[in-house]
Parts: sequence; C-alpha cells; structure tokens
Amino acid sequence: MPNESFPEIQQWLSGTARPLTSLVAGSSTEDLAPLGEALGDVRVLGMGEATHGTREFFQLKHRLFEYLVTELGYSVLAMEASESAAPAVDAYVRDGVGDAATAVTGLGFWTWQTEEVVALVEWMRTYNSGRPAAEQVRFAGIDPQRCSASVAAVREFLASSVPDRLAAFEEGFGYLSDAQPGSVPDKDQLVVREAQQLIPFLEAKGADADVLNHARILERAGDLVSRAKENKNPAETLFAVRDAYMAEAVGRLADEDPQRRIAVWAHNGHLAASRQSAELRPMGQHLRERFGAEYYALALLFGSGAFRARRLRPGPWPGPMDGPVVANSIDRGGFNALEGQLAAASPGDHWLNLRGSEDAPEPVKRWLAEPQMFRSFGAYVQRWTYRMQFTPTLLTREYDGLIYVATSTPSVPLPETVPAQ
Repeated sequence: MPNESFPEIQQWLSGTARPLTSLVAGSSTEDLAPLGEALGDVRVLGMGEATHGTREFFQLKHRLFEYLVTELGYSVLAMEASESAAPAVDAYVRDGVGDAATAVTGLGFWTWQTEEVVALVEWMRTYNSGRPAAEQVRFAGIDPQRCSASVAAVREFLASSVPDRLAAFEEGFGYLSDAQPGSVPDKDQLVVREAQQLIPFLEAKGADADVLNHARILERAGDLVSRAKENKNPAETLFAVRDAYMAEAVGRLADEDPQRRIAVWAHNGHLAASRQSAELRPMGQHLRERFGAEYYALALLFGSGAFRARRLRPGPWPGPMDGPVVANSIDRGGFNALEGQLAAASPGDHWLNLRGSEDAPEPVKRWLAEPQMFRSFGAYVQRWTYRMQFTPTLLTREYDGLIYVATSTPSVPLPETVPAQ
C-alpha cells in the first residue's frame, strides 16, 4: 500500500467509525442505533470474537443481544457450544429449571464457564419470566462436540425400554462422551454407520422427539471424532465438517420459524463469510450461501491488554492440551496490523459498517480488497510466539462489520470451576 494512501484511508476509517459509549449491558442504547439500522433486513447476525477469553467481548455481546431482543425482535442465541448439553441451558432460560452456573458449566467448554456468560444467561431468564412461550427467547448450542448428555439420554431410554440393547450401545457409543474431535480416526467411520442404524431402531421402539434428536447428535459427534485432522481434500477435515454442521444447526433453527431472527455467538474465524482458500469453507460462508444479505458477519477485534487461553509449545509437538488456562498479555499491533490502523484512526471503542464501503474512495477500496493482518486466537495460543502471530483477512469478502475494543482484559472464570478438557 503506497504511503500516499495512508491519509485517505485513515480519514475514511475515522469518518466511518461509530463510537460505542459503553460495552456493558444496561447502558443507553442510543449509540447502537446506527448498528440497528444496518441490521434492518438481517435475519442471522454472527457476533464474533478474536479470542475466546476476553471479558469485554463477552460483555459487549451481552449488551448487543439485549438490544437485538428488545429493539429488533431477535429471539434465539445460538452459541458455539455443545448442542447436546444446550437444552439444559434452554430449560433454565425458559422455565427456570436448575441454575445458570450449573447449566453453563454443563456445556463442557472452559471458555464459557465465566461470570460474563452466566450474566447473559441470567438476563435471558429474567426476560422470559412471566412471558408466554411464544414470546420467550431461546438458547441453542450448535457444536456437535461434547455429546455426553446425548449419550446419557439414549442410554436412559434403552435402559427403560430396550434393556437387552444397552450393552451393545455402551460398546458402540459410550466412548463418545469424553472423546475429542479427531481422537479416534477411522476412515470407515463405523460409529457413523451405527448411529444411522440406531435412529430408526429407536423410532421403532417408541422413542420421543428429544431422544431421537440426541441420537442424531451422536451421529454428528461420531463423525467429528472419527474424522482425520488432515486430509488431501481440505473439505473433508474435521475442521471443515464441524463448520458445516454448525451452519446446518443454525439453518434448522431458522427453518422452525420463517420469522425468527437469530444471533450466533462464535469465533471470528467461524463467522467469516468467505475464505481465501475455497476448500476451507467456514460456517459463515455456508450461512451467506443460505441467507445471502440476510446474514451479517460482525467481527470483534481488540487493541491491547490480556485474554485467557491455554498455552502450547510451538512446533509439531505442542505437548499436553489440557494445561492451565492463563492470562496472556499483548501489546497493540503496529501500523501494519489492522488493529493498529483502526486505533490510529479512532482510538476508542467503535463500530464500522463495511457494507457502507461501496462509495468509498478508490484507495480505500483497494485497501479493503488487499489482505490485512489481524489477530485471531482460539482456546489455545503458542507459548512465546503468540504475540507475533497475525492472520490475513480480506475484509469486505469475509466480514460485513467490525467492532474495535481498545482494551482486552481476561474473562472471569466461575468460582471453583475446573476447566473442561
């Protein structure tokens, strides 16, 4: 990018930015009005995050979801979390069954076992209290991982209705409760074929819709567990298949009610509406193909601070994957990083609508069409080198909007919570 373009790009970024006066739910929503206008015809909003351990991202998504529900008629929060365990969270949200912290912990992801996520779930319960079922908000998990609740549900049905098949079920599916994606690679995917046979068997024995749904989850979970992490065809890796399954889950939620508006909580990488590699189609690309402009991918980025994640050794032998979750500090990216350019143009928390870039000056359009480097961390970071890691993005192909949060602080874990594997 030639130096003479810098001022024009900075001027456009500064002029397009809309300040966020607060990241905390319960604040005035006046500053969110421009975002609401941009989402007027949007049916599925992807709310991203550059890390799975930033308190401000979680707080802001809580604030956004309240606004989406009360001002724009959204009624579902679909989360990158266990679809097997999510019904327990939904039961609390809708009927007050159990308690929020226990239900959230049951999702099996340490990333969500935080005070911030529990606060959002508790708000959903408060909102639903006293409202008829048709007017309530729902919680849904879209990730086939962590299927212990589904194993337990099918096991319980067999124990009471077909006890002579219980031993065979345990042998074929019991290990899925704790199995990680890709941990039992099997090119023949025997567990998937067995699950496909299990579903009609349960139906013939009178299993209700909930049990049959759990059996379908076992099929998807078994697919991930038996997939290889590497494949000559990138579309066949467990990573690509997982994203496709998550998109299908969002699609099922949309099919249930053609008027339903859905907020999807996931990592920026899952929400991207495109990728430079055509084979690695993220969830957001499936959603763009399904919903067109009714899908809006909103990426959340941060400037500097700290976030929670597990550290791995760099290289081909990363070591244990279940080490302690720690705070990882990081400085603001330089001017060559997207975050650095956003900070230079508007140093405070702000939002950018990239769908408004059609009328931007030509230097800005060229800049938007070129790869930009930004931070992207999941539940793990590489020890020592993570501060230097950036990921390329083609902004207007991958995202419809950006939120820049100036400072990240670590998410707050629930008291006495033992992180899940």
